[in-house]
Amino acid sequence: MGIDGDDALRVALALPEAEAAPHFDRTAVRVRKGRIFATLAADRLSMNVKLTPDEQTLYVEAIGGALEPVANAWGRQGWTTMTLALIDETTARAVLTTAWRGAAPPKVRTTLSTGD
Repeated sequence: MGIDGDDALRVALALPEAEAAPHFDRTAVRVRKGRIFATLAADRLSMNVKLTPDEQTLYVEAIGGALEPVANAWGRQGWTTMTLALIDETTARAVLTTAWRGAAPPKVRTTLSTGD
């Protein structure tokens, strides 16, 4: 059922103008050298994604154990850990797309069709 770190990074980088770069011990994925919307753990077993607190609540309640708030102040701001072994690619794509929309500038956001 789950995906691996390569799959998660591939899905994130398929979003318009997404790019990866080192970020401490993680790989950050950001939009257009701007805001980070996801970070892949060094062990490649989990990915943190930036959601709004409301989006975080909805996804955590809907998906269960695959997603949980980061256990600190970052988590209260919407940062959410996605356990890759527990999430399928379709769901990971939905979560990453939501995070990407929150980070993308308005002009870039319009490049993704509303059906994605």
